[in-house]
Amino acid sequence: MVESSIIAIPESLVPFFPFLRGILGLALIGAIFVGAMGAVWIERKLAGDIQRRYGPIRVGKFGLLQLVADAIKLFTKEDIIPRNADKLLFKNAPIFMMSSVFLMLVAIPVGAVFIDGVEYPLAVTEMDISVLYIEAMSAISIFGIFMMAYGSNNKYSLLGAFRNFARMVGYEVPLGISMIAVVVMTGSLNIVEISQAQGLHWNIFLQPLGAIVFFIALMADMGRLPFDQNESEEELVAGWVTEYSGMRFGLGFFAEYIHMILGSFLVALLFLGGWNVPTFISDHAVLGLIAPTGFLLLKTALVLCTIVMLRWAVPRYRIDQVVDLSWKRLLPLSLINLVWAVGLGLYLGA
Repeated sequence: MVESSIIAIPESLVPFFPFLRGILGLALIGAIFVGAMGAVWIERKLAGDIQRRYGPIRVGKFGLLQLVADAIKLFTKEDIIPRNADKLLFKNAPIFMMSSVFLMLVAIPVGAVFIDGVEYPLAVTEMDISVLYIEAMSAISIFGIFMMAYGSNNKYSLLGAFRNFARMVGYEVPLGISMIAVVVMTGSLNIVEISQAQGLHWNIFLQPLGAIVFFIALMADMGRLPFDQNESEEELVAGWVTEYSGMRFGLGFFAEYIHMILGSFLVALLFLGGWNVPTFISDHAVLGLIAPTGFLLLKTALVLCTIVMLRWAVPRYRIDQVVDLSWKRLLPLSLINLVWAVGLGLYLGA
């Protein structure tokens, strides 16, 4: 039987434990930026293959140089600030959005290693209430979007922000209830323990309705098509980012993609079994170091590709359809799933 611990480290390393966490945190920040670049490439490549877009297909091998071209474009574009903009809000809003990403990142485990039968989750910090913390930090991004919109002094940006409020308020409720259903059945608010508790019994099989509600609400929370009414190019030019250019736009753009990556991690951790692997793999001296994390990253990549593919498969909803979907359909379904989770938790605990 595998023992699980995040603090059971050799005595000689105890004084260096805070520094090890700091190094891990810096490594995760670097990895998440590389992952965001990978997510951009995946989206451009899949869109190019589906729609025969020349840029992402032909610029370099597999379209990899398209990322270089995009980076050069963002770094060399003029940083324009509207004359009547609120400069304090306008300049700091992208930083505020990136702060939301980093605050979420510290509580999301990106894998685990097994050493001598002991499990070490790869998380900057392990919280007893990490599920609630992640939900709260994710909601902070709404303030960044409002800062960008209000600070721009642009009617299209402000309309996009108000649409974002209507969408996020409606979808945060079923999203939170779906997470609570997992918590109730597991008996823990710690996302590490939720992942460990699944084993071979993934929550997507125990709560299929909850997994569907969570996934749809998560896509709406991230503002991905068909839920990108806050941008809506056909109606609002570009919504909340209309007045942004250069690297200020790039930071907001990156924050959106990093949110997508972290959301994919949440789906894998809460519903797809996390990093759990069979015991004979975790007990192996080499496979125990790489297989659990690799398994979680594979699940995350599959979820990410699904989110990207849906962008090109589903048309954008009208804002009234978005509101109806959340309050009239997803909310009742999430409550039904919560009742199911309570009953199933009582049955499994009996």
